[in-house]
Amino acid sequence: MKILNWLLAAIMSSATFAGLAWAQQITTAPAEHGIFLSDLDTKAAPCTDFFEFANGSWRATNPIPPEMNRWSRRWKADELSKEQLKGVLDEVSKQTGAPAGSSQRLIGDYYASCMDEAAINKRGIEPIRPWLRQIDAMKSRADLQNMILEMHQYGVLVPFGITSEPDHHDPENVTANVFASGLGLPDRDYYLKPKQRFKDARTKYIAHVQKMFELAGYKPDEASTASAVVMRMETKLAKASLDNVALRDPHNTDHKTSFAELTGLVSNFEWNRYFEQQGLPKANLNVDQPKFMQEVNRQIAEEPLTNWKTYLKWQVMNNTAADLSDPFVNEDFAFNGAYLAGKKEIKPRWKRCVESADELLGDALGQEYVKRHFTPEAKSRAQEMVKNILAAMGDTIRDVDWMSPETKQKALEKLASIHPKVGYPDRWMDYEGVKIVRADYFASVLSARRYATKDDFSQAGKPLQRWRWGITPPTSNAYNDPLMNEIVFPAGILQPPTFDITATDAVNYGSIGVVIGHEISHGFDDQGAQYDAKGRLENWWTAQDKKKFEAKAQCVADQFESYYIGPTIHHNGKLVLEESIGDLAGAKISYRAFKKTQEGKPPAPTIDGFTPDQQFFIAWGQWRGDEIRPKTQRLMVQGGPHPIAKYRVIGPLSNLPEFQRAFQCKQGAAMVRPEGKRCEVW
Repeated sequence: MKILNWLLAAIMSSATFAGLAWAQQITTAPAEHGIFLSDLDTKAAPCTDFFEFANGSWRATNPIPPEMNRWSRRWKADELSKEQLKGVLDEVSKQTGAPAGSSQRLIGDYYASCMDEAAINKRGIEPIRPWLRQIDAMKSRADLQNMILEMHQYGVLVPFGITSEPDHHDPENVTANVFASGLGLPDRDYYLKPKQRFKDARTKYIAHVQKMFELAGYKPDEASTASAVVMRMETKLAKASLDNVALRDPHNTDHKTSFAELTGLVSNFEWNRYFEQQGLPKANLNVDQPKFMQEVNRQIAEEPLTNWKTYLKWQVMNNTAADLSDPFVNEDFAFNGAYLAGKKEIKPRWKRCVESADELLGDALGQEYVKRHFTPEAKSRAQEMVKNILAAMGDTIRDVDWMSPETKQKALEKLASIHPKVGYPDRWMDYEGVKIVRADYFASVLSARRYATKDDFSQAGKPLQRWRWGITPPTSNAYNDPLMNEIVFPAGILQPPTFDITATDAVNYGSIGVVIGHEISHGFDDQGAQYDAKGRLENWWTAQDKKKFEAKAQCVADQFESYYIGPTIHHNGKLVLEESIGDLAGAKISYRAFKKTQEGKPPAPTIDGFTPDQQFFIAWGQWRGDEIRPKTQRLMVQGGPHPIAKYRVIGPLSNLPEFQRAFQCKQGAAMVRPEGKRCEVW
């Protein structure tokens, strides 16, 4: 990862760089490396297309692997981390002396059972045959409800689901949340919108469902009829669902409900039996989409039991296909991986087994991962960066000229209350009662799923347990939980190139620093700003300040609304607003923190012709520089909260005067938004 100095001569000789004063001075710092010089596209000017400039050469010489739907240094590192996890799992799966119930024994046996592809293929559909027979044997509405209850116990959450979450108005206590579920397509628009791409998706989906029923032993005409039933029932559920933009407003899913009100809303479901068997308290409930639950209630009463049998069979197959024999795995991939996401090949078996172990036994695997791949030095430095960037956010809040002192004080109180989590939990899940059987992979999956459900339900009606994490330690991601007012950065994302203790501060603050700033700022974006210092969904803004904030957020929404991925397909500015505010604020406050850390120190080095400020912004462009398949882009634009990578780079940076100064970009350049259109929230 060291910079190749000899490449500088080629860059300096390029006509593209003629007259650029910022590339004049060269010093080297052998102990620390700067940006990836070889990733730069020297034919692109940084003030014209910074995305291409920062990472164009890397993308040109590193095509997306056939099993992936996007690719960059970050995603490559994520896949390499799975090789590290494979090393852990290969090692522990060969051990025979680990105590029963230990993390080594659990993950070793699980991985061994998952890798026994011959045994899994030999069983075919048999692992889910008992469920299919139970469904066939249903004779009454009571049987239907019993079947839904049993499916929920193993994570097949249809046609609705229940999970525990902090109470929106008293987050120190946990409530049971009844939520909409049970759709096989990505979201409601796929069922309802008339555009051709949605019509095509519906046609493909119907054929996919039919094929799965044929694999389950149905004759083609029977499978075709079954597929039509599934599509009709799901379409009615979709019509009763909120769209993706509406779901972004937490007030739209905040419906505190008593148990009596729930039984009145969905009167055709036997809630007493469900709550008693699941061990759920009959108090402090929330129903995220009452209209959806009314449609569930109607279908329970009006849909023939034969249709419910068809629907539930489909949902069992759809939710377990990846854990069955190759015909089911391959058909599931053909629709979800190849058609929807544009992937060319399925991932190799070992990688799918690694991902499955991480999903179901992530704390057990995480314990072994952090022992080998996350040093105390890395944790300490990451914690220091979090501290510095939190301080920079505080300085930013104090400096903004559009907030009243009253609202600023509330914002600073919220900032001071943020709980950072770095690396791995202080306490690990124990997986008590999970039975992993080397000779029966599907039984192992069901046992781990059952544990997850019981553990989730056990939290409802009790005080919040802050030691819990929402993602596993090996995960290459981060999050902000507004109800817990916490930011979380697992060991999996604190790895090169995202975070590297051998990189300059400029590079680390430009990559993981922007991610940290992004997650901090989620507490103050269009959604997070609706939660107070204690995580309550309560307004803490003056009316005038809130209007000013909303106007600033609208600027960002309008900017991203104008970004197209094709002649007629553009981003939905409101859908990506949260993440786009996060990127803009993250870049600004991380840059501010970086500059603050340099005070009182010798000047940071210019490396290979790039000043520290340039290294900072290039690092963001190189970390975020994903190449994304066109079908995946369409999926993201349709239903995802994140813009595509190109606009996550050029969108926020084109608003920053600091970027303009770093590269001496002139007014009128593509990477400089005109006066009057420049967006700044924080």
